[in-house]
Formats: sequence, C-alpha cells, structure tokens
Amino acid sequence: MISRYTRPEMGKIWSQENRYRKWLDVELAVCEVQTERGLIPSDAWDEIRTKADFDSRRIDEIEATVQHDVIAFLTSVAEKVGPASRFIHIGMTSSDVLDTATSLQLKEAGELLIEDIRKFKEVLARRAIEFKDTVCIGRSHGIHAEPTTFGLKMALWYEEARRNEERLKEAVETIRVGKISGAVGTFAHLDPEIEEKVCKHLGLKPEPVSTQVVQRDRHAHFLCTLAVIAASLEKIAVEIRHLQRTEVLEAEEFFSSGQKGSSAMPHKRNPIICERIAGLARLLRSNAMAGLENVALWHERDISHSSVERVVLPDSTILLDYMLYKTTAIMDRLLVYPERMKKNLELTRGLIFSQALLLALVQKGLTREKAYGLVQNVSMACWKSGEDFKVSVGKDKEITAVLSKKEISNCFDLRVQLRHVDFIFRRVGLFGE
Repeated sequence: MISRYTRPEMGKIWSQENRYRKWLDVELAVCEVQTERGLIPSDAWDEIRTKADFDSRRIDEIEATVQHDVIAFLTSVAEKVGPASRFIHIGMTSSDVLDTATSLQLKEAGELLIEDIRKFKEVLARRAIEFKDTVCIGRSHGIHAEPTTFGLKMALWYEEARRNEERLKEAVETIRVGKISGAVGTFAHLDPEIEEKVCKHLGLKPEPVSTQVVQRDRHAHFLCTLAVIAASLEKIAVEIRHLQRTEVLEAEEFFSSGQKGSSAMPHKRNPIICERIAGLARLLRSNAMAGLENVALWHERDISHSSVERVVLPDSTILLDYMLYKTTAIMDRLLVYPERMKKNLELTRGLIFSQALLLALVQKGLTREKAYGLVQNVSMACWKSGEDFKVSVGKDKEITAVLSKKEISNCFDLRVQLRHVDFIFRRVGLFGE
C-alpha cells in the first residue's frame, strides 16, 4: 500500500547507501579536524579525502564474517584508501559514527516533514476560508449541540497543524546533536574540541554529556512528536468518516470516476483513505512506545535499542510523510455539502437554540434552575411530539410572560450565534472576510 506513494527524498534518506554515506561523512569530518590539529599527516589526509569510499555489497560480505556492521564498513573503506586508512576512526567508538549519522538522517527527515505540514496548512487555510460562513450543526457526544460553521472545523485543524509544526521543529532541534566522545563519552582518546568542530561542520550540536551513545530520550521525543502529529491526522480522518456516514453525509472523500467502493455493492462510496490514516496512526503510536522503551539502557549502553531503531525511525518518518501527503490530498478535494448541513441543522426543529433561550430568561431575572426547568420542559415535549421548538416556546405561558416575541425570535437567530466567527479566524491568523 505505502509503496504506491513513497516520496523519493524521504526513502533516499533511509536507504542503505545513504546510511553508509552518512557514516563516511562523519569519519571524514573527524579526519579533517584531526588533520587541522596536526594529528593526521596532510599527505595521509589527501589520500583519505580522495580515495575514501565504500562498496555496499562488499560490506555485506565482510559483515557476514565479522558480525559487526561498522567494522565491516571500515574494512571496506580501508580497502579503498590503502595504508592511510590507519588514521580513520582513531579514538572513536562505533556509536560516535552511528548516532551522529542517525541525527543527520533524522534532521533531514524532520525537515521534509515540516515541509509537508506547511503544505497541509496551506490547504486547510484555503478551505477554512472557503467555508468560513457555511453553517452546520456542532455536536457533543455525537448529539446535536449548537450551530457552528464548517470553516471553523477546518480552522481548528489548521491551528492544530500549526502547533504540530512547532512541535516538530522543537523535536528536530532536540535530535540535532552528535557525539565524538569515545567508548563511554569521556573523550579518553579525543579532545572535546574535535567533537565541537566536527558537529559544527555537520550542522549539528555536540551532545553536552553522553555515555557511549546519544541519550535516547531525544529519539523518544522525536518519535512521540510524530505520533502526536499522526493522532491529529487521525482525528481529522475520523471526523470525515463520521460526516460521510449515510445518515449524516455532510462531507465525503473525493470519489473518482471509475472508482469502486465494494466488490458486492455497486452503490458504495467508502472513506477508505481516512480509514487507512486512522489505522496507520496506530503504528506511529506503537513506534513511539518502542522509542520510550529504548530510553533505559544498561549502564553506559547496551545494544537493545539498535534493532528497534532500524525499524521505527525509517518507518515512522516514511509513514508520517505518506499520511500527511494523503490527508492533504483528502482536504484539497473534500466534497462538502452545505445543503445537507442545512437540512441536518433543522432536524431537531430548533432545539439547538435552547441555551440561548435559557440565558435570555436568566437575563430577565429568573434563577438558572427555574429557567432551565422551563426550557427543558418545552424541549422534552418537543422531542416527543415533533413540534417546532420555537412554536412550542411561543405557546408556553410561563416563558411568554417573561420574554416578548422579538426577544424569543432573537434566541433563534443564527447571526447572533455565529457573530464571533470572524474574530476566531483572525485570532488563528486566517483573514477570510
């Protein structure tokens, strides 16, 4: 399923070739700084810089014997470089390479996801403004509550996407660290200045204090942030699924010409992409849980986190990239039915204005308890009889003794109910007048 849409840039970040390339970038950056400090002869650095490369198939062959991917990688590089390779990896441990390179990959993946969210926000903003004044019923517990607008639903999603963008920026900044501090993080065989210069060269910050590894709370933060974003997309998907139900049908996924909804029932138009997004959000949450499990390692490090991260880091970024792409496409082509919204708005025959009536009575001096009882009595009678609520209110002697016909009529005015919509739009930065 996901193979039908895999963003080339995102997939490339997690390719084996790019993984090794990032390892080599780290090793070369260390060699360059050590050469500047006079720790590697300049002629040896020239050899390393011009010849350093690797052969992925050769790495696999070597790893089959040594059972250590970094050693296999270094051996392949050494075969390309020759004698000068003895200066590569001096004073370093495998995790200096692995964790620093992983941070580079996560930084690149995070930047692509931020770009995705910005595109998503653009679509949400456009459609929110389009439907700013399209009145629909607001629901609580799935039951009709009070009027709102469809644009406000989208403005809410826009604001949440904005928060998600900020969360992701923070998560990318948190993971943007490297370490070149040796076997237990003490710089026993390297000077801290080397780490600082290498990280600066790579666009990273030094991990202030580490063990053999960059601490995994950073990776857990990143994965949890992706899970939160996925949960937001799931929320939107679930709402659209509810709106597409036959009994509601206020909006639905775009249904293309020739598309089929069911192998058995030709009439079906199912919210399959929204259901897919809801399902994939579960994977992102489970991956976040795996990231949290990785935080606690034995002493200065064990390797239990490694196998997990080889799955959850690429999978989570690729999945969220896919989910953002699909949700953006859904919102861009979402079919919206204002007439059905109007019809649904009228299903309770005016009961949705009960709070306005309650407050009008309170403002006239009735206690809240007294006013609530009067309005509820008429409301419950309307539920049973099916009579129009406004008509029933006009017949109630206790209410009409307090409120005039005009005051009652004002309680049923949509313009009054929705007079602050523009204010909300301005507050979230959507200026659709």
